[in-house]
Amino acid sequence: MGRDAREYAGQVSGPDGDPLTIADLPPPRTTRWVARRKAEVVAAVHGGLLSLHEACERYTLTVEEFLAWQAAIDRHGLAGLRATRAQEYRSRRVKAGGFTGSERRLASIAIPFSERRMSAL
Repeated sequence: MGRDAREYAGQVSGPDGDPLTIADLPPPRTTRWVARRKAEVVAAVHGGLLSLHEACERYTLTVEEFLAWQAAIDRHGLAGLRATRAQEYRSRRVKAGGFTGSERRLASIAIPFSERRMSAL
């Protein structure tokens, strides 16, 4: 299914249950990513409005960033996308026994450089 077909296919259910169309998505040059905007992009990919490749290209995201958003929603809902909550969930998880394979890799990307440097000391 091409991009035009997806646009005409209409809408998917957004993070709040309301219909979500391409026109409702955040602007391509978005730099401030609040939880709602992240959830809208994840919902658009999940519902087929955008492919993963199109979303990453449109918003200059890495696949890892997008997958981290998706994992946060799967684990903790919309609240998991908030920066302060992500830090809380990450610290709880590390205290509870750490991460496994791909989670460890995603966590190392998400942890700011200064935190990684301090933990290495």
